[in-house]
Formats: sequence, C-alpha cells, structure tokens
Amino acid sequence: MNRSSGARLRATVAVGALSLALVTGCAESGSDDSEGSGSASAAPAAPAAQVLGAAELKKLILAQGDVEGYEIQADDSRLPASQSDVRVDKAECEPLAHAMSGFAPGDSAGEARTMATERTSPTDTASKSMEDMSEGEFENAMADALSVDMTVVGLSSYDGEGTAETFASVTDAITACAGGFTLTAQGTDQKITEVATAKASGTGDESVAFTASVDVEDQEKPGTVHGEVVRHGGTLVTYYTVNMGALMSGEAYDVPAAVIDAQAAKLT
Repeated sequence: MNRSSGARLRATVAVGALSLALVTGCAESGSDDSEGSGSASAAPAAPAAQVLGAAELKKLILAQGDVEGYEIQADDSRLPASQSDVRVDKAECEPLAHAMSGFAPGDSAGEARTMATERTSPTDTASKSMEDMSEGEFENAMADALSVDMTVVGLSSYDGEGTAETFASVTDAITACAGGFTLTAQGTDQKITEVATAKASGTGDESVAFTASVDVEDQEKPGTVHGEVVRHGGTLVTYYTVNMGALMSGEAYDVPAAVIDAQAAKLT
C-alpha cells in the first residue's frame, strides 16, 4: 500500500508527540452556559489550612480503581522528570507551563502527580494488518487509536497564603499569555498560539479553566488542549488533558468530569 506522506507524517507526529503532549497546553473547553464559567466565586479561605508534604499528598491523589474506565499511573514516563525540564519564553507563563505538566505552579511545600488514561475498546479495523488497510481506513484507525483522554493530575500544598497566591498567579497567567508562548520540554519546542479562559467545573473553593491552541505539524488548523486549576483549602489541584486523536480530527473534548469529581471526593 502506498500511503500518502501526509498520513504517515501525521501518524508519526501524533505518536511521537505523546511524550511531549502532556506539557503542550491546557484547559477545559468552553460552553455557552454562564453558570460555573470562568473562576468560581471564592469561598472564605479556611483559617490555618494544613500544609501537606509529598508523602501525604501521594495518599490523597488519584490511585488505581478511583475512576471507573481509567488507568491511573503515578510518575508516568511520558512526563518531564523535573520542573527544570520545562521552560517558557515568557516568565509570566511559567505557572501555566508547570500546571500543564503536573508540577506545582508555585513554590510548594509538597507535591504529587499522576496520570489518568481513558480505557478504550478495540475498533473493527484493529484486526486488520496496516498493509491491508486503505488510506482512509488507516487514517481512521490511527485517529481511533489515539482518541484517548490522557489527564495529568497534580496536587500541591503551600505555606501561609501561598495556595491562594499561586491560584491567582495561574489566573493572571491565562490573561497575560492570551497571545500564546513557546514551551520547551524534554528538548522539544511547542508553540502555543492562544490561551483563553473556559468553563470551570466549580469544584473546590475556587476554580479556573482554560484552553490552549497548539500547532500540530502537517495540519492546517491548530489543535486544542485543556486544563483546570482548583483550590481545595490549602491544596491546589491541576488538571491537564490532551487527546491526540481529537487534535488530529478537530473533535471537541474536555477535562473528564469523572476525573475531576473523583479527585475532589478524595479531598473532601
């Protein structure tokens, strides 16, 4: 089969991007519903919120079996190993870049992160050899195989007013970085062309969600990635979701509500 170079390139880019995709953007997609949009009304901060270390946060972060239909894997190898592996060309965008990779958006007293990957069922074309597929079947099979929501979840805790201040820094970064920025992770540059506020889940004491448009090689239109940051007392939760199949096809997706609800329940 003589498959088009475009199809092969998109497949190669999509698969290779999995190692970087988790740090290329953020946000929960928007909705016309006004209820719960943008940043939720802030409840009064709990006095003397308990500061949690890494060991305590690891007990509170999502674990296998907490979310039906998802595999949970801590310290996934596709994630950057440390904050020093993540760089931006605009300092004001650093909180977003760190939130996208599951790292604490600010200087935390402790942090933990994990990955929630959606389970999928095999498609009809999965039984076919790649060489036996038509170009259209190959494109569809590749999109189906990559149409999986992958969500990086990060927990972080801060001293004093650090949690509220760090939450505010993320909110400020969404506005300051609206025109985009370049993020470098694991030696690869990713151009983010636009950042916008989106509808938040409304969980926790306050929450903010945003979308980012990212350049996808050999594709005319940019793709969209999604993220959300939620404050639960003195603990911040960051969510970052990417679906490579949707990036290729342009289909809409969100930060999975099941993942957000399950993590919120563990912090209640």
